[in-house]
Amino acid sequence: MGLWQIGTDTLARSRFVLSPFAETFASLRLLHTETGAHPGEDAWLRAHLPGYRARLEADPVVAHLVRVAIGTSWIADFFCPTSCVGETFGETVARVRETGAEEARANLRVCLKDSLPAALERNDLPERATALLTYVWEETVRPDWDRRRRVLEADMVARTARVNQGGWAAVLDSLQPGMTRWLGESRFQVNLNTYPPREIAAGAELLFMPVTPRTGWVSWEGRERYAVVYPCLGVLSEDHDRRPVPAGLGALIGTARARLLALVGTPMSTTQLVAVTGQGLGSVGRHLRVLLDAGLVQRRRAGRSVLYVRTAAGEVLMDASGSDDGGREPQRAFA
Repeated sequence: MGLWQIGTDTLARSRFVLSPFAETFASLRLLHTETGAHPGEDAWLRAHLPGYRARLEADPVVAHLVRVAIGTSWIADFFCPTSCVGETFGETVARVRETGAEEARANLRVCLKDSLPAALERNDLPERATALLTYVWEETVRPDWDRRRRVLEADMVARTARVNQGGWAAVLDSLQPGMTRWLGESRFQVNLNTYPPREIAAGAELLFMPVTPRTGWVSWEGRERYAVVYPCLGVLSEDHDRRPVPAGLGALIGTARARLLALVGTPMSTTQLVAVTGQGLGSVGRHLRVLLDAGLVQRRRAGRSVLYVRTAAGEVLMDASGSDDGGREPQRAFA
């Protein structure tokens, strides 16, 4: 299994961050696998796979590059640099473009564990990778980025709250159940691959980056910066509004309010709740105000968003109603 040795000081300084590039690369991996993990991903693939396939058919070199760079158990380093805190997509992808030709080919040889096929013995691989990543960002991610950002921010708020409540061990175990695990004695299992342990030096930057597709990976830049990319708790499109509300809870506080209370097991914005429930903005706002005044939910700020999440009293009420947590989603393993 892949193990990282992490000192307590490094872990204490670690951060949850947004990465538009990580979201784009995760979306590219979803396009590559062509298999959705839930109806939302299936719908997204139906919308974007035809254009992606057409692009690969028009450029067989890029098609071959993708199969080698991300179609194995090891991602080519140059294809997926580790984002910095606050870095835009353009700033991260510029580092892909600036990769030397020989370095890119060397990365691909590591993926193949063999010599490169003739089709990839060329100097323009970084430029071709950059063009493909930019296509995925501009055509499939950027148009929906505001909504994705809200989902990702909600996840980061939920994870941060869990750190405060249960410590880092609980959070690390939950990133990818069955894959990521805090083993104690500064040992963090990042995946099930049989790679040599890596010791993260004191002072190194450790980042946790949620993405909306159900995929994940780890990456690092030298010995200075490490990242764990993981699937967030929320998803872009699910039938949340079709999940039954416990009858007793609906009778007690009203069906609409009970539905909202069930959804905010993980933090959600008013806009998200409107989209998920189909209720009007004014109606959602009024119901949230009642739940706030009753002490069943609380507000938290995440960037430009205001997120709502259940309080301890809200959790007790949900437990007493016999409801499972309709706001939490199962996790899938690393690809």
